[in-house]
Amino acid sequence: MKTNPTVIALYLPQFHPTDDNNEWWGKGFTEWTNVGKAKRLFRGHVQPHVPADLGYYDLRLPAVREAQATMAREHGVDGFCYYHYWFGNGKRQLELPFNEVLESGSPDFPFCLCWANESWYAKMWNKDGSAEKKPLVEQVYPGASDHVQHFHSLLPAFQDKRYIRIHGKPLFMIYQPAELPQVGEFIKLWQKLAEENGLPGIYFVAHTHRVAKEAQQNFDNGFNAVNSLRLNEAMRRTPPLKKMVTRIVRTVCNVPRICSYKDVYPFFIGEEEKRAKIFPSLVPNWDHTPRSGTGGSVLVRATPELFGKHVEQVLGVIADRDEDENVVFIKSWNEWGEGNYMEPDLQYGTGYLQELKRALHAHSRRA
Repeated sequence: MKTNPTVIALYLPQFHPTDDNNEWWGKGFTEWTNVGKAKRLFRGHVQPHVPADLGYYDLRLPAVREAQATMAREHGVDGFCYYHYWFGNGKRQLELPFNEVLESGSPDFPFCLCWANESWYAKMWNKDGSAEKKPLVEQVYPGASDHVQHFHSLLPAFQDKRYIRIHGKPLFMIYQPAELPQVGEFIKLWQKLAEENGLPGIYFVAHTHRVAKEAQQNFDNGFNAVNSLRLNEAMRRTPPLKKMVTRIVRTVCNVPRICSYKDVYPFFIGEEEKRAKIFPSLVPNWDHTPRSGTGGSVLVRATPELFGKHVEQVLGVIADRDEDENVVFIKSWNEWGEGNYMEPDLQYGTGYLQELKRALHAHSRRA
């Protein structure tokens, strides 16, 4: 009998060129562009992060996707949750890697989808030094007919034998549930469409950064579970005096927001995660500066050993859950532009993956 939770890693499909990215950022742009040009912004800042075993890969290559799945499986990851981009009116982005996984049947590794329903913006600098957001792709919700089209575009994935299911229902996460108008009606519509197409329903998971405030509202709207991500909340848990000093230092020295991973990781899980159907997140590391420069935030001195302690803490909190709904998400498998990944790098090699495997093995032996 399985005693460990189902471990699902969020997966970014940005590592291949697209026509839109070529137009916006220059020919050949991928996530690696920002990763490779990242700079040290303060003493002790580790940048750039350099991939090791898998290298600067291209997700158009089947061998890369197969190697990722093999690596994940060997270290205790049970499946990938691919970010899925549907902007309305059939507009999609970054769909190539997942479409090839679906159509080819390879790798034979479980998966599910997270609808990343938010607009894309670029930060543009004015001549006076001020910055403003320039919209690249707007997330729109044209209505029921678009929701039907969206569902049918994903039906082949939901019917795939590799799709991750809970109580027989395909797991589908919505990244910004509060941004989806009449989300309860959307869920009812998709549940109806699922049943009409031979599925027992959809298992809807709401992603939230504010689990204490939003969990019950999501359940009331028809979600089956909530995925909590306390990263921002944990980084704000700073004594008022230290917070004021940090703000002054950021302004005077032009540095990002800096927190110690050791101080922050104990707050990645809270009281709400003791409740059934609140799926916690494991966060190995974080450094948003490759994307946002000094406007970003950094968890310094993150190490595989500290991550292992974080995993142990989370596993202890959810140890007694029903097996079918004992799920943990990793944020993330490969978000290198956020310094947020499990894949091997030159600094720690496979250290984070080894710690995940070790903690899961120790937990199963204690059960």
